[in-house]
Amino acid sequence: MGKKIIIAGGGHGGIGCGALLAQKGFDVTVYEKNSRNEMGYDWTDIFDKKGFAAIGMDMPDDGLWRLKYDMTFFGPGMTTKLRQDTPVDQLEIQMERRALYDCIIAYAEKCGVKFEYSNAVEAPVMLGNRVVGIKTEKGEYYADLVIDACGMNSPLRRKLPEHLGIQNEAQAFESFYVWRAFFEKGDFDGKIEDKFKLFLLPKGELGISWIDDEEKYTDVLIGRFEPLTEQRVEKLIDDMRKDYPSIGKKILRGGSFAQIPVRQPLGVLVADGYAAIGDSAFMTVPIIGSGIANSMKAAKILAETIIADETESFSAAVLWKYQKDFFSKTGNGLAPLAPVKLLLTRLEPIELDYIFERGILNADDMTISADSTSLASMVKDMLDPEPLKAKIKGLAASPVVLKKIMRMIKDIAAVTVVTTVMPQKYDIKRVYAWSEMYNKCFKR
Repeated sequence: MGKKIIIAGGGHGGIGCGALLAQKGFDVTVYEKNSRNEMGYDWTDIFDKKGFAAIGMDMPDDGLWRLKYDMTFFGPGMTTKLRQDTPVDQLEIQMERRALYDCIIAYAEKCGVKFEYSNAVEAPVMLGNRVVGIKTEKGEYYADLVIDACGMNSPLRRKLPEHLGIQNEAQAFESFYVWRAFFEKGDFDGKIEDKFKLFLLPKGELGISWIDDEEKYTDVLIGRFEPLTEQRVEKLIDDMRKDYPSIGKKILRGGSFAQIPVRQPLGVLVADGYAAIGDSAFMTVPIIGSGIANSMKAAKILAETIIADETESFSAAVLWKYQKDFFSKTGNGLAPLAPVKLLLTRLEPIELDYIFERGILNADDMTISADSTSLASMVKDMLDPEPLKAKIKGLAASPVVLKKIMRMIKDIAAVTVVTTVMPQKYDIKRVYAWSEMYNKCFKR
């Protein structure tokens, strides 16, 4: 043991994997562009609590988290609403992002992980086809393996040689631009019927918005597939406030922009001396953008693969087991949801209202979480012949909508089949060909 591992970027999955490796005697260092005090957005996150157990952590103290409220979904015309009814064993938790980082970093340091902050990763250092280190703003660092946890715009992934078959860039409709703030409570004495409201194609715009009415503040998120501006956000908030006066005038905290991935996992996660994890590998749920727990579950799979490498070569051939196991346990549930997201980008507002009103989408369909069991069950239900026949029958009066839904179903079936024929062993030509077939399933 004692092999040197670089974690490039301070993603949750990378840190969690580093903790598991450090416990086994690996020399692990995280290189992060932010200072320690700047780690994490100034907002809460929703994720599956099973992620903690995956990396060997105890649950944080009770006062640091709470169970998430079920969401109520609204279509563009506000004519119908669908409220989630999440089973108790699948309820996710809500926790401050910075408190989450405090817990994970403290755990990793206890395991022996070293951190170097305020040192931005800029590019991979290559020796032939192998990643042998990283170039940062402060110099070059070398290691036996580099784990890419730099996020969706990772400079490592984006600068890898194209012939390795790892997709460098996210495509259109694969990332979401969000603005989020916590407002003081407005002057509103009425009863709030739906505490956590999520609006699909709000006012006919391609995106989402949410309002989460907490006791002491109102959490507002605006998300679009195109970059937002301060002026645009200000107008949207003013329009929302007319209908929902619980949104006060003063921002208590937040008020910041971010970009999150909302797409299928990478078709290829590994190369010689390299493995991508978390947002660098697009491990979020394509519909809701939640990926923290998925990355921590992937951390366990990656750590186990590395520890089991008796050759200590950390080659793509060895690391391929990480990819296969990740897809088997999580990715095969995530990838088929990308066509569902793409359907929402194809629908006209009036068509989505039609789907809501006819019950083509119901509360069960909207009970989406990052729990692997829930994801797999949802995909299976989408392809179940009997419910599928009923949904198709309900669309008989709208052939245009039926055509769009049938394309989604066809794409879900295609990606479900493609993921089952992933190469069992790493051969770069076969892997590249499989990845091309996989990526074709997600054309808009």
